[in-house]
Amino acid sequence: MRHARGYRRLNRTHEHRKALFANMAGSLIEHEQIKTTLPKAKELKRIVDKLITLGKRGDLHARRQADARLKQDAHVVKLFDVLGPRYAERPGGYVRVLKAGFRYGDMAPMAIVELVDRDPAAKGAGDRARVAAEEAAED
Repeated sequence: MRHARGYRRLNRTHEHRKALFANMAGSLIEHEQIKTTLPKAKELKRIVDKLITLGKRGDLHARRQADARLKQDAHVVKLFDVLGPRYAERPGGYVRVLKAGFRYGDMAPMAIVELVDRDPAAKGAGDRARVAAEEAAED
């Protein structure tokens, strides 16, 4: 019987899993599309769906709960200011997992995790802004 087997352990300790998914959820919120292994993607979907639901609520308690799960304040700000209003009318299912073949080195099944109705310009926007700021500082 598989009672109380509600999540994948991914051969990591609790602290490692918590940090891993905090980083991955932040990356997904920032870029709105990431590539990872299939088991990690399926677990990440559960976590990010709950975070976006917090973003839809928008109250102080929800913001503090999201802040406890995410590592960077910028991710919390985007979650509540951009993603919460974007998915206000959607009843759930904010994250899509697409299978993306197998990794060359170890044949691990790969997946692309993306937000439904994502903004294509968000992927790499932070890097483009950083490079532009560095070029402006040099001039």
